[in-house]
Amino acid sequence: MMSRAPDARARDSQTRQIQENINNVEKHFGDMCQLFAGYVRKTARLRDKADLLVREISLYADHETPNLKRGMKHFAEQLAKIQDYRQAEVERLEAKVIEPLKSYGAVVKRKREDLKLTQSARDRESKQMAQLERTRQRNPSDRQIISQAETELQRATMDATRSTRELEETIDEFEKQKIQDIKKIFGEFVTVEMSFHAKALEVYTNAYQSIQSVDEEEDLEVFRSLLHPPDYQSRLEIVRANSKTSLDRTGSSLSKTGTLQHRAPSHQRRKEEEDDDEESDSEEEDDDDEEVTDDDN
Repeated sequence: MMSRAPDARARDSQTRQIQENINNVEKHFGDMCQLFAGYVRKTARLRDKADLLVREISLYADHETPNLKRGMKHFAEQLAKIQDYRQAEVERLEAKVIEPLKSYGAVVKRKREDLKLTQSARDRESKQMAQLERTRQRNPSDRQIISQAETELQRATMDATRSTRELEETIDEFEKQKIQDIKKIFGEFVTVEMSFHAKALEVYTNAYQSIQSVDEEEDLEVFRSLLHPPDYQSRLEIVRANSKTSLDRTGSSLSKTGTLQHRAPSHQRRKEEEDDDEESDSEEEDDDDEEVTDDDN
């Protein structure tokens, strides 16, 4: 009995370690599953909000000038395409990340059952050991009863040893599979996200180019023409043309009557007036001379 006591303590320590490992997996895998599920739900809600945004942009574009309308429509189409990629992202995350994490609930449950079976076998071994000790104390001379108790203990020990070995194997496989699954699940998460963002980057680039290519000047001309419709412009041109014709006719008429003539500079006008005065004076003097001659005759 004394030789088996250290082994029993070692197995108890092993059981506690296995139990702690299973508890950690159960707790943290469950927490990660919930958080990844929350991440996916947020992504799905973002997709829904973006769908509403796409619809609003498209509705507003119908009321805009041609170039801006075309740019906004194309922008909305690109944004909608990104939401298609986001939908694929949500579906892939659910299938490749959340479902594998959820499956660990059943895996942990099986490992707990394996541990429970091993613990039951060890408990039976401990009970048979205690039974043998009591039998030796009560009936030290009854070899048949003692031999039977020893046989039961040996059977219980073999069962506990076999169960312990199987538990070690299954827990070792469980640990190996856990590491592989964590690598795979996290790798799938990163792959899905990288795929989405790579495609989204390309589409966002197209969306940016589509909205930046809007011809502002051309749309401004369209907007200004809306403020001044073509019939208004034509009437304005007619009025301007009539006004010009009237002015041309008035100028021609005044030129013919001499009323409207080019005016000489002021100093030239003064000189002309002085010359006219001198001519008048000269004519008056000639008249006087003629009158004097006549009188003499």
